[in-house]
Amino acid sequence: MINFNGNIAQEEIILTQNRAFLYGDGIFETVKISNGKILFLEDHYFRLMASMRVVRMMIPMNFTMEYFEEQILNLVKEQGIESSARARITVFRNDGGLYLPQTNDISFLIKATPLENTSYSINLSEYEVDLYKDFYVTKQLLSSLKTTNKMIHITGSIYAHENDLANCILLNDSKNVVEALQGNIFMVMGKKLITPPVSEGALNGIMRKQILAMAKKVEGIEVVEEIISPFDLQKADELFLTNVIMGIQPITKYRKKEFTTNLAHLLVQKLNESISEN
Repeated sequence: MINFNGNIAQEEIILTQNRAFLYGDGIFETVKISNGKILFLEDHYFRLMASMRVVRMMIPMNFTMEYFEEQILNLVKEQGIESSARARITVFRNDGGLYLPQTNDISFLIKATPLENTSYSINLSEYEVDLYKDFYVTKQLLSSLKTTNKMIHITGSIYAHENDLANCILLNDSKNVVEALQGNIFMVMGKKLITPPVSEGALNGIMRKQILAMAKKVEGIEVVEEIISPFDLQKADELFLTNVIMGIQPITKYRKKEFTTNLAHLLVQKLNESISEN
């Protein structure tokens, strides 16, 4: 079951002329629904609108934040999964043209699936990562958007699977750390919490934004956005990944180095408290 342009229907979409399918001409947002509420709704909506403007998509007059919220919640309610779910809204330019589109008008498609937990929790199982160096993220604005062209993340995920890794860390064309395959990366070194700036090619993550804001309120922690080299990773006290579905995922091992998870646990606690207050 999907929501296609505001109409809830069965999954029968023909892709032969779909520009997201043919050219990766699409933008998407993945949101978490908890107890009938879209978490970080405003952040998701404004990131989607900003991304559509960057790639020259026409934003319909009725595509307000209230409309965005309504379309997602209508689908999860229809499926009976509004207590805990993930939903992906994909916005793509309408059919027509080759590389040059015939129109900048858009359509959207929403797909939702249930999640087990309404709140965030720490996964305590072993989580080993390594670098992925077959391809590199470019330091440009497009790299910070959630587009439907994710070939680096796909090939990196295959590499991780083939090497029994939980995830891989991506590098940019300056050979600096950018992010992981499924989220932003944070590094704790002493009393400093560091994450790469978006200008390095990192995704402008919604959970990244929440963590930066919360960590700045933790006494004794200095929060900075600065370049991380691969050599820094083995000197870190703690590494963790973030996205809106999993929340915070501690990295337990990188090469021969094992890490603590103290700040990750504290931030998950604060994250759940902030959600319950709102």
